[in-house]
Amino acid sequence: MVQSSQNSHCLLTEPVERFLNYLKSEKQLSLNTQVNYRRQLFALIAIAKEAGITKWQDVDSSAVRLLISHSKRTGLQARSLSLRLSALRSFCDWLIKNKSLSANPARGVLNPKLGQHLPKNIDIDAINQLLDIKYNDPLSVRDRAMLELMYGSGLRLSELVNLNCRELNLNEGEVRVMGKGNKERKLPLGCESIKWINNWLSMRNLLDPKDDALFISKLGKRISPRNVEKRFAQWGIKRGLSVHVHPHKLRHSFATHMLESSGDLRAVQELLGHADLSTTQVYTHLDFSHLSEVYDSTHPRAKRGNK
Repeated sequence: MVQSSQNSHCLLTEPVERFLNYLKSEKQLSLNTQVNYRRQLFALIAIAKEAGITKWQDVDSSAVRLLISHSKRTGLQARSLSLRLSALRSFCDWLIKNKSLSANPARGVLNPKLGQHLPKNIDIDAINQLLDIKYNDPLSVRDRAMLELMYGSGLRLSELVNLNCRELNLNEGEVRVMGKGNKERKLPLGCESIKWINNWLSMRNLLDPKDDALFISKLGKRISPRNVEKRFAQWGIKRGLSVHVHPHKLRHSFATHMLESSGDLRAVQELLGHADLSTTQVYTHLDFSHLSEVYDSTHPRAKRGNK
């Protein structure tokens, strides 16, 4: 009985370990994606074993619904359920590619409905208040350069911390960033970003940099994402903002303000590095929400909220 249990465990886990190695070595997905896929797939293995499933070939669409239903009963929210289902679909596609499955049982199972999630942004007045940092010590200058760059060019947090000095072209006002899926894109730099990056570069050597990382900690090493999050939150408090300042909010604010000013969805898509236009389209909903508020509060014939 023990031997049988061990065999079933191997039949479930070994293919997953090989799939995760494939994501790392061949697909070269980010560490965060690898960790998420590992977590979701091993959670599914635990549920499958409880249900008496001993190998992936036993999983059909009914079994997938059972696995997702069980996950939902444990309190997993719709977004996490979608991630779990996505991980299973990708894994089953890989099994098909390796001739271990003939069809993907997760393809016919619909994702749970997600509530409409509009990105939170910071209004322009609050942005100006946040960026009005006048301290002249190296860490404050570094932080303002990071804030200016994130809001000025709409970078992801991972793109910001992974930037190297050699990827800057301040004379041309450009920066090269490596986005998701190792896709490189060139972004324009605003004049304030250029000014504060130059200010930072004049002080950077004071922290004894260990490599070519643009933004470094006080120990001279590449700054960590957690450190950036912590510093941005602290500046939000110092500058008296009523909202929590998170790096992703600056990216959202960049996208929203660009779309409000230009109305050019394709250009915003390119700047953000979105592979799919539908990802960018959420900002059109946000923009309409803002316009609706203005309409309701100013147009004499609106009063749509009052019956």
